[in-house]
Amino acid sequence: MTREEFARASAVHLIGIGGAGMSGLALMLKTSGRFVSGSDRTSTPVVDRLRAAGIAVRIGQSASHIADGTLLVVRSHAIADDNPEYREALRRRIPCISYPEAVGFLMDDRRGIAIAGTHGKTTTSGLLVWTLRHAGLSPSFIIGGEMIGVGSAEVGRGEFFVAEACEYRRSFLHLRPEVAVVTNIEEDHLDYYRDIDDIADAFRAFCAGVRHDGFLVLCADEPVVASTTGDIGRRKVTYGIRSGEWQAAAAFRSGGWVEFECRRAGKVAGRLRSPLHGVHNILNALAAAAVCTELGLGWKEISDAIASYPGIHRRCELIGEVRGVLVFDDYGHHPTEIRATLRAMRERYPNRRLIVVFQPHQYSRTRFLLNDFASSFEAADKVLVPDIYFVRDSERERALVNSGTLVTHIRAHGKEALYLPTFEEIVAYLREIVRRGDMVVTMGAGPVDAVGRQLLETA
Repeated sequence: MTREEFARASAVHLIGIGGAGMSGLALMLKTSGRFVSGSDRTSTPVVDRLRAAGIAVRIGQSASHIADGTLLVVRSHAIADDNPEYREALRRRIPCISYPEAVGFLMDDRRGIAIAGTHGKTTTSGLLVWTLRHAGLSPSFIIGGEMIGVGSAEVGRGEFFVAEACEYRRSFLHLRPEVAVVTNIEEDHLDYYRDIDDIADAFRAFCAGVRHDGFLVLCADEPVVASTTGDIGRRKVTYGIRSGEWQAAAAFRSGGWVEFECRRAGKVAGRLRSPLHGVHNILNALAAAAVCTELGLGWKEISDAIASYPGIHRRCELIGEVRGVLVFDDYGHHPTEIRATLRAMRERYPNRRLIVVFQPHQYSRTRFLLNDFASSFEAADKVLVPDIYFVRDSERERALVNSGTLVTHIRAHGKEALYLPTFEEIVAYLREIVRRGDMVVTMGAGPVDAVGRQLLETA
C-alpha cells in the first residue's frame, strides 16, 4: 500500500482495536474524518471510550464484522493469520496492513519523533507530548498508555508527531522519524528474536532509518546502545547519569518530588523538578529535556512542563488508599522494569511493607527470562503471583512453564512468594493480611489492575 492509497481509505476496520496503540490509532483516524469500526475479544473501559467517540466496536471475531464499504483493514500483532476477520478481508481483497505500518504512514506527513527502547518508551513519550503541548506546539501523538487527563492519542494542529517505536517483530522499521530516542536495549521478545545481537541489529536498522536531516538521542549509560549506534551516520545527542553530553547530577527527593541538575557539555543548563521517582525516570525526563532543547524550546518551558506532568495511568499510579493501605498499579512486565519500579517505591516509602501482585505476561517471556524475573523482587517483602497472562503464545509454550515455577525461583532468592491462580483468591488473601502502613502494587501488562480495584471496593 502506498501513502496515497492510505490517505484515500475513508473507511477503516481495526482488528484488536482495544489495545493501547490500536485504540489510539482508531481515535486518530476518527478525528481525521474517516469512518472507523473495529473488534476486540472483550469489552473494556477502552472499548467504552471508543464507542463514546462514535467508533463502532464489535465484541468477538467474526467475518461478518467486516462491513460493506470497508476500504482498509488494520490488525495488531496479536492477531494471527487465521483470524476470521483478517481472512475475510483477504477473501474480499480489501487491503490489509499492520498497526506499525499505519503509524508509519501517519508519521510520513509530519515531523516524527519516535521513542524506542526496551523500557521507558511510554513515560518518555508522555513527557515529550506534555512539554510540546505546554509550549503551544499542539503535537499529534500515539503513545502506549493513557496520559492522565489527556489520553493516548490526539490529532494536533502542529507539525510534530510523537509515537512509540516498538521493536517487536521489527515493527519500528516502518517509522521514518526526524528524531529517534533510544532509551536502552535489552533482551525481550525472545519468542521472535534469536538473541541480544539480533535485537541490536533491529535497533541499528531503526536508527539508520532516521531522516538524514534528523538526529538520534541516545542513552550513553547503556553500553549496548552505544555499541549498536556508533557507526550510524546521523547527528547524535547523548544523555545519562554517568556519561553523555547531557548529564543529570545532584539529585535529591523533596516531599513528593525529585529534583536534579541538568548539565550539557559540563555546563549547567538548569534544574528539573519531576513528580516521577526513581533513577529510570530521571533518565526519561533528561531524554525529553534534551529532545525539546534540540527542537528550540526554552528551559523555562521545559522545566515548567515537566514539573506539571500528570503521569500515565498504570505507571506506578496510586489508585487509592483504604484503611491506611496505599494501592498502586504499574504496567511493568520485564525484570528490569520491575526492579527499577520497586526500588523507587522502596526509596519513597522506606517504612511501608511492600506487597507485590505480579501477573507474568506471556509464557515465552516468563520462560526465557525466568531467572531474571526471580531476582527482580529484591525490594519487595511479599510477592503474590496469579496465572500467567496468555497472549501470542503457543500451547507448546504454555506447557513449558507456569506461575508455580516462577514462585519456586523467587523463593530460592530468599523472598516470600505465593502462587494463587485467580484474582479472586488474591483479593481474599490480601483482605486477610494487609494492615495499616502497607502498600500493595499490582504489576503486569495484563488486567492485573483489577486486583487493586477490587481490594479498594471490598476492603
